[in-house]
Amino acid sequence: MEVEEVKIVVKILPIFACTIMLNCCLAQLSTFSVQQAATMNTKFGKLKVPPASLPIFPVLFIMILAPIFDYFIVPFARKVTKTEMGITHLQRIGIGLFLSVIAMAIAALVEIKRKRVATDSSLLESSKPLPITFFWIAIQYLFLGSADLFTLAGLLEFCFSEAPFSMRSLATSLSWASLAIGYYLSTAIVSIVNSVTGNSKHQPWLAGENLNHFHLERFYWLMCILSALNFIHYLYWARKYKYRSVSS
Repeated sequence: MEVEEVKIVVKILPIFACTIMLNCCLAQLSTFSVQQAATMNTKFGKLKVPPASLPIFPVLFIMILAPIFDYFIVPFARKVTKTEMGITHLQRIGIGLFLSVIAMAIAALVEIKRKRVATDSSLLESSKPLPITFFWIAIQYLFLGSADLFTLAGLLEFCFSEAPFSMRSLATSLSWASLAIGYYLSTAIVSIVNSVTGNSKHQPWLAGENLNHFHLERFYWLMCILSALNFIHYLYWARKYKYRSVSS
């Protein structure tokens, strides 16, 4: 019996591994995205918003989207699929991973726009706020917050329902392990990118005093590509996975 339980948990591990890349993307919300916002116009009416408070955006989006998902999207999916769950756990995780790909593409496009505004305003070397609102950054927060809602909830429910009763605590802790590993991986990727792109003639993509001289858009495109490859990798394991007990 114990051997069978271990086999079940091992089957869950590839799904767990595929969620790490999403958390790696989420790490950018509290690092580079905040730095970007600090160079932009952070005024909201007469109120000046501290850039460091921007990570509250995904929390607000999740608070708004969670009831919409539970009370509108899931009931609609139940009618369409004629199943009790409406959207399976693996489908929820997949939707979240797909949204992370879109979020990174949007982040790259927003950074291109931010640098274009800096160039057109002759503020590349200046520390003055750029004439562009920080709400542009909120778009990527919206998509990554939505991705987190789908994937984290999906992974928690997936691990809880699929793991043997005696190993549920261990299995559900995988979602938090994914978060921790994702943040460590983000640091490793930044270090690798700087090591590969920096030499005696060229400054690393993500190093220096002035964010306007960073190649942050290239880094975001890299994250977008890695997220897309991770999504394809996830589809392989999701299609291969057989639910231990299907509730339909």
